[in-house]
Amino acid sequence: MTNWLPDISSGSGPVYLRLADSIESAIAAGTLPAGSKLPPQRNLAYDIGVTIGTIGRAYALVHERGLVAGEVGRGTYVLDRAETAPGNQVDPLTIALGGTRAVDAPSNKVRFDTTAAPDIDQGKIIGKVLAEIGEQQLSEISSYSRVFPRNWHDAGRRWLARNDWMPEAENIVPTLGAHAAALAVISAVSSPGDKIVFENLTYTQVSRSARILGRRTITVDSDDHGVLPDDFERLCLQQHPKLAFLMPTAHNPTLATMPHERRARIAEIARRHGVWLIEDDLYGGMTGDENPLLASLAPDRTFLISGLSKSVAAGVRGGWVACPPHFAQRIKVTHKMITGGLPFILAESCARLVLSGQAHEIRKTSIAELSLRERVAREQLEGYEFASHPHVPFLWLKLPDPWLSGTFKNAAYRDGVLIDDEDEFKAARGDKVYHRVRIGFSSPRNSNDLAAGLAVLRQLLDSGGAGYDGEI
Repeated sequence: MTNWLPDISSGSGPVYLRLADSIESAIAAGTLPAGSKLPPQRNLAYDIGVTIGTIGRAYALVHERGLVAGEVGRGTYVLDRAETAPGNQVDPLTIALGGTRAVDAPSNKVRFDTTAAPDIDQGKIIGKVLAEIGEQQLSEISSYSRVFPRNWHDAGRRWLARNDWMPEAENIVPTLGAHAAALAVISAVSSPGDKIVFENLTYTQVSRSARILGRRTITVDSDDHGVLPDDFERLCLQQHPKLAFLMPTAHNPTLATMPHERRARIAEIARRHGVWLIEDDLYGGMTGDENPLLASLAPDRTFLISGLSKSVAAGVRGGWVACPPHFAQRIKVTHKMITGGLPFILAESCARLVLSGQAHEIRKTSIAELSLRERVAREQLEGYEFASHPHVPFLWLKLPDPWLSGTFKNAAYRDGVLIDDEDEFKAARGDKVYHRVRIGFSSPRNSNDLAAGLAVLRQLLDSGGAGYDGEI
Protein backbone atom coordinates (compact mmCIF):
# COMPACT_ATOMS: atom_id res chain seq x y z
CA MET A 1 0.00 0.00 0.00
CA THR A 2 1.45 3.35 -1.02
CA ASN A 3 1.50 6.34 1.35
CA TRP A 4 1.31 8.77 -1.57
CA LEU A 5 -1.01 11.76 -1.26
CA PRO A 6 -1.86 14.08 -4.16
CA ASP A 7 -1.35 17.83 -4.26
CA ILE A 8 -4.53 19.46 -5.54
CA SER A 9 -3.80 22.96 -4.21
CA SER A 10 -2.62 24.23 -7.59
CA GLY A 11 -4.21 24.20 -11.00
CA SER A 12 -7.71 25.09 -12.08
CA GLY A 13 -10.91 23.27 -12.82
CA PRO A 14 -12.99 20.85 -10.76
CA VAL A 15 -11.32 19.04 -7.88
CA TYR A 16 -11.80 15.61 -9.46
CA LEU A 17 -10.01 16.78 -12.62
CA ARG A 18 -7.09 18.23 -10.63
CA LEU A 19 -6.87 14.99 -8.67
CA ALA A 20 -6.82 12.93 -11.88
CA ASP A 21 -4.10 15.16 -13.31
CA SER A 22 -2.09 14.80 -10.09
CA ILE A 23 -2.31 11.00 -10.31
CA GLU A 24 -1.23 11.08 -13.96
CA SER A 25 1.73 13.35 -13.12
CA ALA A 26 2.81 11.05 -10.28
CA ILE A 27 2.69 8.05 -12.60
CA ALA A 28 4.72 9.90 -15.24
CA ALA A 29 7.32 10.96 -12.65
CA GLY A 30 7.65 7.45 -11.26
CA THR A 31 6.28 8.42 -7.86
CA LEU A 32 3.52 5.90 -8.52
CA PRO A 33 5.35 3.06 -10.32
CA ALA A 34 3.66 0.21 -12.15
CA GLY A 35 1.92 -2.08 -9.69
CA SER A 36 1.38 0.61 -7.07
CA LYS A 37 -1.99 0.51 -5.39
CA LEU A 38 -3.85 3.80 -5.17
CA PRO A 39 -5.22 4.68 -1.73
CA PRO A 40 -8.71 3.33 -1.01
CA GLN A 41 -11.26 5.91 -2.10
CA ARG A 42 -12.76 6.40 1.35
CA ASN A 43 -9.35 6.86 2.96
CA LEU A 44 -8.17 9.36 0.35
CA ALA A 45 -11.41 11.33 0.61
CA TYR A 46 -10.83 11.71 4.36
CA ASP A 47 -7.13 12.57 3.98
CA ILE A 48 -7.61 15.41 1.49
CA GLY A 49 -11.01 16.59 2.70
CA VAL A 50 -13.28 15.86 -0.26
CA THR A 51 -16.29 13.63 -0.86
CA ILE A 52 -15.90 10.00 -1.85
CA GLY A 53 -17.84 10.83 -5.01
CA THR A 54 -15.06 13.22 -6.04
CA ILE A 55 -12.48 10.50 -5.57
CA GLY A 56 -14.62 8.06 -7.56
CA ARG A 57 -14.86 10.47 -10.51
CA ALA A 58 -11.09 11.04 -10.48
CA TYR A 59 -10.33 7.33 -10.36
CA ALA A 60 -12.79 6.69 -13.19
CA LEU A 61 -11.09 9.36 -15.27
CA VAL A 62 -7.57 7.93 -14.89
CA HIS A 63 -9.04 4.52 -15.64
CA GLU A 64 -10.46 5.91 -18.89
CA ARG A 65 -7.02 7.33 -19.68
CA GLY A 66 -5.69 3.78 -19.51
CA LEU A 67 -3.39 4.48 -16.54
CA VAL A 68 -4.89 2.18 -13.91
CA ALA A 69 -6.98 -0.95 -13.58
CA GLY A 70 -9.38 -1.80 -10.78
CA GLU A 71 -10.82 -5.01 -9.42
CA VAL A 72 -13.62 -5.37 -6.90
CA GLY A 73 -12.20 -6.46 -3.56
CA ARG A 74 -8.60 -5.60 -4.42
CA GLY A 75 -8.46 -1.92 -5.29
CA THR A 76 -7.01 0.22 -8.08
CA TYR A 77 -3.50 -0.39 -9.44
CA VAL A 78 -1.15 1.52 -11.72
CA LEU A 79 -0.62 -0.26 -15.01
CA ASP A 80 2.72 -0.83 -16.70
CA ARG A 81 3.39 2.28 -18.81
CA ALA A 82 4.61 0.12 -21.70
CA GLU A 83 1.21 -1.54 -21.76
CA THR A 84 -0.64 1.78 -21.57
CA ALA A 85 1.19 3.48 -24.41
CA PRO A 86 -1.21 5.22 -26.86
CA GLY A 87 -1.22 2.29 -29.25
CA ASN A 88 -2.13 -0.16 -26.48
CA GLN A 89 -4.84 1.73 -24.61
CA VAL A 90 -8.26 0.09 -24.45
CA ASP A 91 -11.12 2.29 -23.32
CA PRO A 92 -13.78 0.97 -20.92
CA LEU A 93 -16.47 0.82 -23.62
CA THR A 94 -14.23 -1.40 -25.75
CA ILE A 95 -13.77 -3.75 -22.80
CA ALA A 96 -17.53 -3.76 -22.18
CA LEU A 97 -18.17 -4.66 -25.82
CA GLY A 98 -15.31 -7.06 -26.43
CA GLY A 99 -14.62 -8.65 -23.05
CA THR A 100 -11.59 -9.02 -20.83
CA ARG A 101 -9.38 -10.96 -23.23
CA ALA A 102 -6.25 -9.26 -24.56
CA VAL A 103 -6.73 -8.42 -28.23
CA ASP A 104 -3.10 -7.74 -29.11
CA ALA A 105 -1.37 -10.11 -26.72
CA PRO A 106 2.37 -9.59 -26.09
CA SER A 107 4.44 -12.12 -27.99
CA ASN A 108 6.38 -13.12 -24.88
CA LYS A 109 3.34 -14.61 -23.16
CA VAL A 110 2.20 -18.24 -23.21
CA ARG A 111 -1.32 -18.22 -24.66
CA PHE A 112 -3.77 -20.27 -22.65
CA ASP A 113 -6.59 -17.87 -23.57
CA THR A 114 -7.49 -19.38 -26.95
CA THR A 115 -8.84 -22.74 -28.05
CA ALA A 116 -7.95 -22.75 -31.73
CA ALA A 117 -7.01 -26.05 -33.33
CA PRO A 118 -3.45 -27.09 -32.41
CA ASP A 119 -0.67 -26.71 -34.97
CA ILE A 120 -0.10 -30.21 -36.34
CA ASP A 121 1.35 -29.10 -39.69
CA GLN A 122 -2.11 -28.95 -41.25
CA GLY A 123 -0.97 -25.77 -42.99
CA LYS A 124 0.83 -27.91 -45.57
CA ILE A 125 -2.38 -29.77 -46.44
CA ILE A 126 -4.40 -26.57 -46.60
CA GLY A 127 -1.72 -24.93 -48.74
CA LYS A 128 -1.98 -27.73 -51.32
CA VAL A 129 -5.76 -27.36 -51.44
CA LEU A 130 -5.44 -23.61 -51.99
CA ALA A 131 -2.88 -24.19 -54.73
CA GLU A 132 -5.23 -26.60 -56.50
CA ILE A 133 -8.06 -24.08 -56.37
CA GLY A 134 -5.71 -21.45 -57.76
CA GLU A 135 -4.85 -23.66 -60.70
CA GLN A 136 -8.35 -24.91 -61.43
CA GLN A 137 -10.71 -22.04 -60.62
CA LEU A 138 -8.96 -18.74 -61.27
CA SER A 139 -12.05 -17.00 -62.64
CA GLU A 140 -14.15 -17.92 -59.59
CA ILE A 141 -11.46 -16.64 -57.21
CA SER A 142 -11.44 -13.23 -58.91
CA SER A 143 -15.19 -12.66 -58.67
CA TYR A 144 -17.98 -12.49 -56.10
CA SER A 145 -19.65 -15.70 -54.86
CA ARG A 146 -23.07 -15.19 -56.40
CA VAL A 147 -23.94 -18.87 -56.69
CA PHE A 148 -23.16 -21.46 -54.02
CA PRO A 149 -22.06 -24.75 -55.66
CA ARG A 150 -23.64 -27.98 -54.49
CA ASN A 151 -20.38 -29.21 -52.99
CA TRP A 152 -20.43 -26.37 -50.43
CA HIS A 153 -23.77 -27.63 -49.13
CA ASP A 154 -22.74 -31.28 -49.25
CA ALA A 155 -19.65 -30.48 -47.18
CA GLY A 156 -21.74 -28.78 -44.50
CA ARG A 157 -24.17 -31.68 -44.49
CA ARG A 158 -21.32 -34.10 -43.87
CA TRP A 159 -19.55 -31.95 -41.25
CA LEU A 160 -22.70 -31.31 -39.21
CA ALA A 161 -23.91 -34.92 -39.28
CA ARG A 162 -23.70 -36.76 -35.99
CA ASN A 163 -25.20 -39.75 -34.20
CA ASP A 164 -27.12 -41.17 -37.19
CA TRP A 165 -28.63 -37.76 -37.99
CA MET A 166 -27.77 -35.77 -41.08
CA PRO A 167 -29.37 -32.51 -42.27
CA GLU A 168 -30.68 -32.10 -45.80
CA ALA A 169 -28.36 -30.30 -48.24
CA GLU A 170 -31.03 -27.73 -49.14
CA ASN A 171 -31.16 -26.64 -45.48
CA ILE A 172 -27.41 -25.92 -45.27
CA VAL A 173 -25.88 -22.43 -45.46
CA PRO A 174 -22.07 -22.04 -45.66
CA THR A 175 -20.82 -19.21 -43.43
CA LEU A 176 -17.79 -17.28 -42.28
CA GLY A 177 -17.43 -19.55 -39.25
CA ALA A 178 -19.75 -20.50 -36.40
CA HIS A 179 -19.81 -17.00 -34.92
CA ALA A 180 -21.09 -15.44 -38.15
CA ALA A 181 -23.60 -18.26 -38.46
CA ALA A 182 -25.03 -17.50 -35.01
CA LEU A 183 -25.30 -13.78 -35.74
CA ALA A 184 -26.99 -14.45 -39.07
CA VAL A 185 -29.61 -16.57 -37.32
CA ILE A 186 -30.16 -14.01 -34.55
CA SER A 187 -30.54 -11.23 -37.12
CA ALA A 188 -32.88 -13.27 -39.30
CA VAL A 189 -35.37 -14.57 -36.74
CA SER A 190 -35.45 -11.73 -34.18
CA SER A 191 -35.81 -7.96 -34.16
CA PRO A 192 -34.19 -5.17 -32.11
CA GLY A 193 -35.62 -5.29 -28.60
CA ASP A 194 -36.30 -9.03 -28.68
CA LYS A 195 -34.95 -11.14 -25.83
CA ILE A 196 -32.35 -13.84 -26.40
CA VAL A 197 -31.68 -16.54 -23.80
CA PHE A 198 -28.07 -17.35 -22.93
CA GLU A 199 -26.70 -19.48 -20.14
CA ASN A 200 -25.15 -17.54 -17.26
CA LEU A 201 -21.77 -18.70 -18.54
CA THR A 202 -21.48 -18.90 -22.31
CA TYR A 203 -19.48 -17.96 -25.39
CA THR A 204 -20.01 -14.26 -24.79
CA GLN A 205 -18.74 -13.10 -28.17
CA VAL A 206 -22.21 -14.03 -29.41
CA SER A 207 -24.13 -12.47 -26.51
CA ARG A 208 -22.14 -9.21 -26.81
CA SER A 209 -22.65 -9.15 -30.56
CA ALA A 210 -26.38 -9.70 -30.05
CA ARG A 211 -26.50 -6.65 -27.79
CA ILE A 212 -24.72 -4.58 -30.43
CA LEU A 213 -27.49 -5.68 -32.80
CA GLY A 214 -30.05 -4.31 -30.35
CA ARG A 215 -31.22 -7.59 -28.85
CA ARG A 216 -31.70 -7.97 -25.11
CA THR A 217 -29.90 -10.66 -23.14
CA ILE A 218 -31.60 -12.76 -20.48
CA THR A 219 -29.91 -15.64 -18.68
CA VAL A 220 -31.02 -19.13 -17.71
CA ASP A 221 -29.64 -21.13 -14.81
CA SER A 222 -27.58 -24.27 -15.37
CA ASP A 223 -26.02 -27.03 -13.32
CA ASP A 224 -23.37 -29.67 -14.00
CA HIS A 225 -25.60 -31.15 -16.72
CA GLY A 226 -26.44 -27.96 -18.57
CA VAL A 227 -29.54 -25.79 -18.76
CA LEU A 228 -32.21 -26.35 -16.10
CA PRO A 229 -35.48 -27.02 -17.96
CA ASP A 230 -37.65 -25.57 -15.18
CA ASP A 231 -35.78 -22.27 -15.27
CA PHE A 232 -35.93 -22.22 -19.07
CA GLU A 233 -39.69 -22.66 -18.90
CA ARG A 234 -39.94 -19.90 -16.28
CA LEU A 235 -38.14 -17.53 -18.64
CA CYS A 236 -40.39 -18.55 -21.52
CA LEU A 237 -43.50 -17.86 -19.43
CA GLN A 238 -42.32 -14.57 -17.91
CA GLN A 239 -39.95 -13.03 -20.47
CA HIS A 240 -41.23 -14.42 -23.81
CA PRO A 241 -37.83 -14.77 -25.49
CA LYS A 242 -37.57 -15.12 -29.24
CA LEU A 243 -34.53 -17.40 -29.28
CA ALA A 244 -32.09 -19.36 -27.07
CA PHE A 245 -28.38 -19.91 -27.73
CA LEU A 246 -27.28 -23.23 -26.20
CA MET A 247 -24.22 -25.52 -26.15
CA PRO A 248 -25.58 -28.95 -25.13
CA THR A 249 -22.32 -30.87 -25.66
CA ALA A 250 -18.93 -29.81 -24.23
CA HIS A 251 -20.29 -26.48 -23.07
CA ASN A 252 -17.83 -23.59 -23.19
CA PRO A 253 -16.41 -23.00 -20.57
CA THR A 254 -17.87 -25.53 -18.09
CA LEU A 255 -17.63 -28.65 -20.34
CA ALA A 256 -21.09 -29.71 -19.16
CA THR A 257 -22.95 -32.12 -21.44
CA MET A 258 -26.73 -32.25 -21.36
CA PRO A 259 -28.28 -35.72 -21.01
CA HIS A 260 -30.87 -37.01 -23.48
CA GLU A 261 -33.88 -36.55 -21.19
CA ARG A 262 -33.03 -32.93 -20.51
CA ARG A 263 -32.51 -32.18 -24.21
CA ALA A 264 -35.94 -33.62 -24.93
CA ARG A 265 -37.51 -31.37 -22.29
CA ILE A 266 -35.72 -28.27 -23.62
CA ALA A 267 -36.90 -29.07 -27.14
CA GLU A 268 -40.48 -29.61 -25.95
CA ILE A 269 -40.50 -26.36 -23.96
CA ALA A 270 -39.11 -24.41 -26.91
CA ARG A 271 -41.74 -25.85 -29.23
CA ARG A 272 -44.58 -25.15 -26.82
CA HIS A 273 -43.55 -21.51 -26.34
CA GLY A 274 -42.50 -20.80 -29.90
CA VAL A 275 -38.81 -20.24 -29.08
CA TRP A 276 -36.15 -20.76 -31.74
CA LEU A 277 -32.97 -22.63 -30.75
CA ILE A 278 -29.38 -22.14 -31.83
CA GLU A 279 -27.38 -25.28 -31.07
CA ASP A 280 -23.64 -24.53 -31.01
CA ASP A 281 -21.94 -27.87 -31.69
CA LEU A 282 -18.47 -26.48 -32.33
CA TYR A 283 -16.86 -28.79 -29.75
CA GLY A 284 -19.54 -31.48 -29.85
CA GLY A 285 -18.21 -33.15 -32.97
CA MET A 286 -14.88 -33.69 -31.22
CA THR A 287 -16.22 -35.51 -28.17
CA GLY A 288 -17.92 -38.69 -29.35
CA ASP A 289 -20.99 -37.72 -27.32
CA GLU A 290 -23.84 -40.14 -28.14
CA ASN A 291 -26.68 -37.93 -26.94
CA PRO A 292 -28.98 -36.78 -29.76
CA LEU A 293 -28.60 -33.30 -31.17
CA LEU A 294 -31.31 -30.79 -30.38
CA ALA A 295 -31.56 -30.44 -34.15
CA SER A 296 -32.67 -34.06 -34.37
CA LEU A 297 -35.19 -33.65 -31.53
CA ALA A 298 -36.61 -30.33 -32.74
CA PRO A 299 -35.66 -29.97 -36.42
CA ASP A 300 -38.56 -27.55 -36.96
CA ARG A 301 -36.99 -24.86 -34.74
CA THR A 302 -33.29 -25.61 -34.26
CA PHE A 303 -30.41 -23.99 -36.12
CA LEU A 304 -27.34 -26.23 -35.79
CA ILE A 305 -23.98 -24.50 -36.25
CA SER A 306 -20.38 -25.67 -36.37
CA GLY A 307 -17.12 -24.99 -38.17
CA LEU A 308 -13.46 -25.89 -38.59
CA SER A 309 -11.71 -23.47 -36.22
CA LYS A 310 -11.39 -25.71 -33.14
CA SER A 311 -10.43 -28.99 -34.75
CA VAL A 312 -8.99 -28.26 -38.22
CA ALA A 313 -7.56 -24.74 -38.45
CA ALA A 314 -8.66 -21.41 -37.00
CA GLY A 315 -7.18 -19.60 -39.98
CA VAL A 316 -9.68 -21.35 -42.24
CA ARG A 317 -12.64 -19.36 -41.00
CA GLY A 318 -15.29 -21.63 -42.41
CA GLY A 319 -18.53 -22.94 -40.95
CA TRP A 320 -22.08 -24.03 -41.71
CA VAL A 321 -25.56 -23.74 -40.28
CA ALA A 322 -28.26 -26.36 -40.76
CA CYS A 323 -31.61 -24.57 -40.76
CA PRO A 324 -35.19 -25.68 -40.17
CA PRO A 325 -37.02 -26.34 -43.45
CA HIS A 326 -37.59 -23.27 -45.65
CA PHE A 327 -35.21 -21.01 -43.68
CA ALA A 328 -31.97 -21.48 -45.60
CA GLN A 329 -32.53 -18.69 -48.10
CA ARG A 330 -33.39 -16.19 -45.35
CA ILE A 331 -30.25 -17.10 -43.41
CA LYS A 332 -28.12 -16.97 -46.55
CA VAL A 333 -29.29 -13.45 -47.39
CA THR A 334 -28.95 -12.25 -43.79
CA HIS A 335 -25.45 -13.70 -43.53
CA LYS A 336 -24.46 -11.79 -46.67
CA MET A 337 -25.95 -8.56 -45.31
CA ILE A 338 -24.10 -8.69 -41.98
CA THR A 339 -20.76 -10.06 -43.23
CA GLY A 340 -20.46 -8.67 -46.76
CA GLY A 341 -20.52 -12.10 -48.35
CA LEU A 342 -18.67 -15.40 -48.41
CA PRO A 343 -15.31 -15.45 -50.25
CA PHE A 344 -15.16 -18.17 -52.89
CA ILE A 345 -11.70 -19.36 -51.93
CA LEU A 346 -12.72 -19.83 -48.29
CA ALA A 347 -15.91 -21.77 -48.98
CA GLU A 348 -14.32 -23.87 -51.72
CA SER A 349 -11.28 -24.80 -49.61
CA CYS A 350 -13.51 -25.78 -46.67
CA ALA A 351 -15.69 -27.90 -48.95
CA ARG A 352 -12.69 -29.65 -50.49
CA LEU A 353 -11.14 -30.34 -47.10
CA VAL A 354 -14.34 -31.94 -45.83
CA LEU A 355 -15.41 -33.86 -48.93
CA SER A 356 -11.91 -35.25 -49.52
CA GLY A 357 -11.84 -36.58 -45.97
CA GLN A 358 -8.80 -34.45 -45.10
CA ALA A 359 -10.70 -32.32 -42.59
CA HIS A 360 -11.79 -35.44 -40.72
CA GLU A 361 -8.24 -36.79 -40.72
CA ILE A 362 -6.91 -33.46 -39.41
CA ARG A 363 -9.57 -33.53 -36.71
CA LYS A 364 -8.50 -37.02 -35.65
CA THR A 365 -4.88 -35.91 -35.42
CA SER A 366 -5.89 -32.76 -33.52
CA ILE A 367 -7.87 -34.83 -31.04
CA ALA A 368 -4.90 -37.13 -30.50
CA GLU A 369 -2.68 -34.12 -29.82
CA LEU A 370 -5.26 -32.59 -27.48
CA SER A 371 -5.49 -35.87 -25.57
CA LEU A 372 -1.74 -35.76 -24.94
CA ARG A 373 -1.95 -32.16 -23.80
CA GLU A 374 -4.96 -32.78 -21.58
CA ARG A 375 -3.03 -35.61 -19.91
CA VAL A 376 -0.09 -33.26 -19.25
CA ALA A 377 -2.47 -30.70 -17.79
CA ARG A 378 -4.08 -33.31 -15.56
CA GLU A 379 -0.69 -34.37 -14.24
CA GLN A 380 0.50 -30.81 -13.71
CA LEU A 381 -2.67 -29.71 -11.92
CA GLU A 382 -3.20 -32.90 -9.92
CA GLY A 383 -4.80 -32.21 -6.55
CA TYR A 384 -6.86 -29.26 -7.78
CA GLU A 385 -10.48 -29.39 -8.90
CA PHE A 386 -11.21 -28.89 -12.59
CA ALA A 387 -13.38 -30.17 -15.41
CA SER A 388 -11.78 -31.39 -18.63
CA HIS A 389 -12.35 -33.71 -21.59
CA PRO A 390 -9.54 -35.53 -23.43
CA HIS A 391 -10.80 -34.30 -26.82
CA VAL A 392 -11.56 -30.66 -25.95
CA PRO A 393 -8.87 -27.94 -25.91
CA PHE A 394 -9.54 -26.36 -22.50
CA LEU A 395 -10.23 -27.07 -18.85
CA TRP A 396 -12.32 -25.24 -16.25
CA LEU A 397 -10.26 -24.81 -13.08
CA LYS A 398 -11.70 -24.08 -9.63
CA LEU A 399 -9.40 -21.75 -7.68
CA PRO A 400 -8.49 -22.46 -4.06
CA ASP A 401 -8.86 -19.78 -1.38
CA PRO A 402 -8.04 -16.92 -1.37
CA TRP A 403 -7.76 -16.57 -5.14
CA LEU A 404 -10.32 -14.53 -7.05
CA SER A 405 -10.76 -15.21 -10.75
CA GLY A 406 -9.58 -11.79 -11.91
CA THR A 407 -6.72 -11.71 -9.43
CA PHE A 408 -5.45 -15.09 -10.60
CA LYS A 409 -5.68 -13.98 -14.21
CA ASN A 410 -3.63 -10.86 -13.43
CA ALA A 411 -1.05 -12.88 -11.51
CA ALA A 412 -0.70 -15.33 -14.37
CA TYR A 413 -0.31 -12.45 -16.82
CA ARG A 414 2.42 -10.94 -14.68
CA ASP A 415 4.24 -14.28 -14.79
CA GLY A 416 3.93 -14.65 -18.55
CA VAL A 417 0.73 -16.68 -19.05
CA LEU A 418 -2.56 -15.54 -20.59
CA ILE A 419 -5.74 -17.21 -19.33
CA ASP A 420 -9.45 -16.31 -19.25
CA ASP A 421 -11.18 -15.32 -16.03
CA GLU A 422 -14.82 -16.18 -15.41
CA ASP A 423 -15.97 -12.67 -16.37
CA GLU A 424 -15.00 -13.41 -19.96
CA PHE A 425 -17.89 -15.89 -20.07
CA LYS A 426 -20.65 -14.07 -18.16
CA ALA A 427 -23.50 -13.19 -20.46
CA ALA A 428 -24.88 -10.58 -18.08
CA ARG A 429 -24.22 -8.99 -14.73
CA GLY A 430 -25.09 -11.19 -11.80
CA ASP A 431 -24.29 -11.98 -8.19
CA LYS A 432 -23.03 -15.51 -8.78
CA VAL A 433 -19.28 -16.01 -8.35
CA TYR A 434 -17.64 -19.21 -9.56
CA HIS A 435 -13.98 -18.64 -8.59
CA ARG A 436 -12.90 -20.38 -11.77
CA VAL A 437 -10.71 -19.72 -14.80
CA ARG A 438 -10.56 -21.33 -18.21
CA ILE A 439 -7.21 -22.67 -19.39
CA GLY A 440 -6.94 -23.40 -23.10
CA PHE A 441 -4.00 -25.64 -23.94
CA SER A 442 -4.16 -25.99 -27.73
CA SER A 443 -2.04 -22.99 -28.75
CA PRO A 444 1.40 -23.47 -27.14
CA ARG A 445 3.85 -24.26 -29.93
CA ASN A 446 5.40 -27.30 -28.29
CA SER A 447 5.41 -29.48 -25.19
CA ASN A 448 8.07 -27.33 -23.51
CA ASP A 449 5.92 -24.18 -23.75
CA LEU A 450 2.89 -26.13 -22.54
CA ALA A 451 4.75 -27.54 -19.53
CA ALA A 452 6.33 -24.17 -18.69
CA GLY A 453 2.98 -22.38 -18.75
CA LEU A 454 1.30 -25.03 -16.61
CA ALA A 455 4.21 -24.91 -14.16
CA VAL A 456 3.63 -21.16 -13.71
CA LEU A 457 -0.03 -21.75 -12.94
CA ARG A 458 0.79 -24.62 -10.56
CA GLN A 459 3.22 -22.43 -8.67
CA LEU A 460 0.61 -19.71 -8.29
CA LEU A 461 -1.97 -22.22 -7.07
CA ASP A 462 0.46 -23.72 -4.57
CA SER A 463 1.42 -20.28 -3.26
CA GLY A 464 -2.08 -19.82 -1.89
CA GLY A 465 -2.04 -16.21 -3.02
CA ALA A 466 1.24 -15.38 -1.32
CA GLY A 467 2.89 -15.25 -4.73
CA TYR A 468 0.74 -12.31 -5.69
CA ASP A 469 0.70 -9.60 -3.05
CA GLY A 470 -2.48 -7.59 -3.30
CA GLU A 471 -0.90 -4.85 -1.19
CA ILE A 472 1.95 -3.95 -3.54
